Amino acid sequence: MNSNLAYQEEFWEELINGRAVAMSPRPVPYHNRIAENIDFIFRVYLKGKQCVPLGDGYDLFLTAKDHFIPDFMIICDRSKIKRNGVFGAPDLVVEVLSPSTAMRDRGYKKSAYEACGAAEYWIVDPENKSVEVYLLQDGKYVLDNLYILYPDYMLEKMTDEEKSALATKFKCHLYDDLIIDLNEIFETLF
Repeated sequence: MNSNLAYQEEFWEELINGRAVAMSPRPVPYHNRIAENIDFIFRVYLKGKQCVPLGDGYDLFLTAKDHFIPDFMIICDRSKIKRNGVFGAPDLVVEVLSPSTAMRDRGYKKSAYEACGAAEYWIVDPENKSVEVYLLQDGKYVLDNLYILYPDYMLEKMTDEEKSALATKFKCHLYDDLIIDLNEIFETLF
């Protein structure tokens, strides 16, 4: 074995509006951990159910011009899942923001998910510890809510009334009995 072999980094790319776009370098551990936490929450909940949770690394073919690799998605129509990826809109799709992808996730990708009929779209912001939940209504995404896990220094400045109004848990709109806790999404090992 040649000890001088250089490490070969794997590059992934997405097709965005017909143009191949190299994904940013593999995300930092915090980004990965958030995506894994979301995957774990749904994997436990959906065990033995019809819908399938798919974490990072699955190709999503929305149109001939749009092939994405979302951070997480749920597919309830299993016929959309093929050997080489998922073909058609997910029921829920999640993008965890990175500095180099935030504009696409909030702009073009959001529009593409909307146009293809993904019922629920989450934009998760690791820096602000927030989850934006968009729901498809009459073919358009409407911001359902913005959930924020405020840092202690901000909580200390709030009144008890303000603190009690904060929502740190929310329901996934696909499932009435699944409560998502922001603390579980943003939990890390470091």
